[in-house]
Amino acid sequence: MRFHWFLPTTGDGAEVRAAIMTTDSGRSARRPGSVRYLSQVARAAEDAGFEAALTPVGAGCPDPWIVCTAVAQHTERIKMLVAFRPGFALPTLLAQQVRAFQEVSDGRLMLNVVTGGDPVEQRAYGDFLDHDARYARTDEFLEVLRRSFEGVPFDHVGAHYRIEGGGLDAPLAQVPPLYFGGSSPAAVQVAAKHVDVALTWGEPPAAVARKVSALKEAAAARGRDLRVGLRVHVISRDTSAEAWGEADKLLAGMDPARIEAAQRRFARFDSTAQRAMTELHGGDTRDLEISPGLWAGVGLVREGAGTALVGSHDEVAALLREYASVGIEEFILSGWPHLEEAYRIGENVLPRLAPALV
Repeated sequence: MRFHWFLPTTGDGAEVRAAIMTTDSGRSARRPGSVRYLSQVARAAEDAGFEAALTPVGAGCPDPWIVCTAVAQHTERIKMLVAFRPGFALPTLLAQQVRAFQEVSDGRLMLNVVTGGDPVEQRAYGDFLDHDARYARTDEFLEVLRRSFEGVPFDHVGAHYRIEGGGLDAPLAQVPPLYFGGSSPAAVQVAAKHVDVALTWGEPPAAVARKVSALKEAAAARGRDLRVGLRVHVISRDTSAEAWGEADKLLAGMDPARIEAAQRRFARFDSTAQRAMTELHGGDTRDLEISPGLWAGVGLVREGAGTALVGSHDEVAALLREYASVGIEEFILSGWPHLEEAYRIGENVLPRLAPALV
């Protein structure tokens, strides 16, 4: 079991905030996502035993390459799991960015491939491809990126890229692992073909087990081994009652108009994974414990990962073990505020899982 944390680049506080702030634009954060604050969060995660920190990517958040390059200068060990959108830069250029980041961070880069799920946001960037065409482009992008890392000049002619004599001038010394999320058939095939870790969001364990099985079978059919990770929030306290009380406080901070606006935005997504998150609650604030210890309240206002593990420290550790038992090998966790919660989870939950940590 490997554990990672999250950098709230759009700001932080004691409330659930949208990851890329396109719905919550205008809502000021108690703690702005400055380099100074994000470095505090990253150092807390580093000290608490997390291996890496994920950053979001999208129209409403700062560029993760720039932010993570800055934060890396204020940390020592923690890796930066930098999210990027395939197609928004040439894969040959991204290979150069990867080499530069590895050099300035002493090899602490991991990459999170985000194909995109909001057609309106994609078009605002100038990208008019439909869902399956975006994944086809991601497939080709990752093929070119991998070849660029080899340091041998190559030519490529495809549907989206044409390259003559491309690639780095020498093999990349430290190739970063590729993380990737997606639940559609097109996404599963991209994961099976190219990535090291496929990510899924926090659905009930039985549903996650089915996804793990599908991903690993698709990878095995290509002669590859694939790790699967879970992206989920955590509300862990000394007692179960305290933890559920904290979930109630977070829910109380979501006014109905904000929930309605967020749900309208999520309805336009063509993301299979986002649709699954929305169906867990249907915009209804009642009955949000959709599986023992799994709370869907986060997804009322936050895109992407919309569930949280809730309970005492022992209960949360048991839930993490349950997901590990169905094939989850890596966990990207978060909680509000991210500074305090990094310490809380690192000091109270991770030690309970110590025998399983790599």
